[in-house]
Amino acid sequence: MLLLKPLSKSLPALLAAMSLAVLGSCGAPEEEEPSIQVEGVTAVRVNNDPIYVSDVELEAVARGLITPGEEFGPGNESYDTVLDQLIDQKLMAQEAMARGLARTPAAKRRLEMARERILGNLLVENLVASEVTEDSIEAMYKEQVLLQQDNDEVSVAHILLDTEEDARRVYQEIQDGKSFESLVVANSLDTATRMENGDLGYVAPNDLPDPFPVAIANTKVGGVSEPFQSADGWHIIKVKDRRTSPPKSREEMRPEIVTFLTLNQVSKILRRLRTEATIEKGGKSAHVVPESGFSLTEEAERSEGALATDTDAEGPEL
Repeated sequence: MLLLKPLSKSLPALLAAMSLAVLGSCGAPEEEEPSIQVEGVTAVRVNNDPIYVSDVELEAVARGLITPGEEFGPGNESYDTVLDQLIDQKLMAQEAMARGLARTPAAKRRLEMARERILGNLLVENLVASEVTEDSIEAMYKEQVLLQQDNDEVSVAHILLDTEEDARRVYQEIQDGKSFESLVVANSLDTATRMENGDLGYVAPNDLPDPFPVAIANTKVGGVSEPFQSADGWHIIKVKDRRTSPPKSREEMRPEIVTFLTLNQVSKILRRLRTEATIEKGGKSAHVVPESGFSLTEEAERSEGALATDTDAEGPEL
């Protein structure tokens, strides 16, 4: 089991890193290409070129304003803002076309790169639809609830000492009947907590550096640990209380779970594609497999939030 680094961004916000530039650069097709016919409700026409309600919804999803499938229409306070920005985008694209800016080799290459990004986004959407199912979300949610229960909060106080000799001496005084609190005031080197009886408040043991989690797990409520060493010195802790935090609801955790499952599938398929592909760098042909996996996974792991997972629970091979 592993407690991953937190996630602050929902799936739409993470995917926006791939999609925003793409959507902004593809206002209209080149003149010699046929117009793409899309079925849907028209939100507005700009010089007879339609912007569909679905376009506005897609842009809102990409910006993290709504989640996929959430209704987004004129009643939403952000709808007109997003629509106006799409109108401006359409006007700019039409003007660029009128000036022939899409015909240069550099422009064609940039448009091709944008097309590739859009196709990548479509693949991600396909993975979400086929692999990120309600059953997989429910299974991971149950796993998260169990893992969170293993990380209950504990009220802890400690005495920080310089040497093992000092720690053994103070520990013996506790065993001889002196109160933990009086020994904190007389001996602890932690000036931030010394006058507070060494109180660290309620903490999640797994958020503390080693060997605190083990020492806390081996100490009963009301009990005192044997001395142990950390990077700061020698410690004696007292466990004052334990409490179980209520787990988040399924809907509260859903964005984080969907994000993780999606990035997991994208990472897997990219590893397979890189293994099978011939990639030339500097004129040399080689199979290139990144050690760190997919960059969006790294971005997710650097973000805020919290999501635990069993690292052995991989989805089906793609």
